[in-house]
Amino acid sequence: MALELNDALEALQLSGIRRITAKAKQTPGCVLLTLGEPDGDTADEVKREVGVSLEANDTHYPPNNGKEHLRNALSAHMARRGLSYGPDEVIATCGATEALFVALTCVMNPGDEVIVPTPAFGLYESIVALNRGTFVALDTSKTAFQIDDAALQSAASERTKAIVLTSPNNPTGCIYDEASLESVARFVRERDVFVICDDVYANLVYDDFPYRGFACRHPELRDRVIVCDSFSKPYAMTGWRLGWVAADASIAAQMAKIHQYMVSSVPSFVQRAAERALEQDVAPARDLYRERRDYVLRRLEGMGLSCVHPAGAFYVFPSIERFGMPSEEFCLRLIDEAGVALVPGSCFSAEGFVRLSYCCSMQSIEAGLDRLERFVRDLEAAQA
Repeated sequence: MALELNDALEALQLSGIRRITAKAKQTPGCVLLTLGEPDGDTADEVKREVGVSLEANDTHYPPNNGKEHLRNALSAHMARRGLSYGPDEVIATCGATEALFVALTCVMNPGDEVIVPTPAFGLYESIVALNRGTFVALDTSKTAFQIDDAALQSAASERTKAIVLTSPNNPTGCIYDEASLESVARFVRERDVFVICDDVYANLVYDDFPYRGFACRHPELRDRVIVCDSFSKPYAMTGWRLGWVAADASIAAQMAKIHQYMVSSVPSFVQRAAERALEQDVAPARDLYRERRDYVLRRLEGMGLSCVHPAGAFYVFPSIERFGMPSEEFCLRLIDEAGVALVPGSCFSAEGFVRLSYCCSMQSIEAGLDRLERFVRDLEAAQA
């Protein structure tokens, strides 16, 4: 009998974002506006804690779910955002990637369907596929990236097991409004569906209104809500690979089994540093991103590239539909002809758009937008 691998891998593709970025890095002088990689560095006081921990020989096995001091700190951090999860309902994970994998693996059985409002980060579809489930895209591109109640109902079936909410959203930067979240709340009550909240950008909300995510608005649904979060984006700690997942104790106990057998634990000597990171004020970074966002929006408007106003995260998602070419072709030509890299909307299940990341330096943003504008003018001239 021929040797066979896991057939769920056959349809799985490596990250399109990384693929486009790799091509851009191989193009001399190309400006990268692709990755969600903050250009700042981890705070010095956070980094120093690693040295202190190593000097103290904090290099032995920690508790699987994270040391008590870190889980206490995470519980308190979430409480400041209006989320009530005790330390025993929190698991420290290897980034939000593991948190999401643990969350979806915990609730899914083969054949289950998971609704994901699109545009969406491609990770969700891959995790669903590896769990032998079906990814159900809920297109929000025609409703200003908000969730339409009728469309949500149409996406459902008797196999629907969960819905994933990312707010602020990657790639759009949009935040789900009250109507969207109420539609989801009614939906999950009626159908007994789990809600996976990807809250990695919750600390990066720019506009002046009180932000309350789904889990905060609906504590009565905590028996079916799982919150995933990360240190990466707000604290410039992408390379640390640290995050957490929180849920009602009955769910957390089951997720702990997956986490234990998947990675055992996060490294022992970074956990004091993680606790210290939660003490950092992210307002300066948030203010900087807001300034960059406003600049990018002005420039895109001047180019005639329309986009829904992003209220958080550090992305804009302009439409390129008027140029009549697939987003992949647009981005590949943009690299080759203009020397600037964006991410195709097709990487987010949303053709006709491109994602621009503004968490890099203003020098890169200005140069990239100058090149994008020349490229757009050339396309317009060719269409005239």
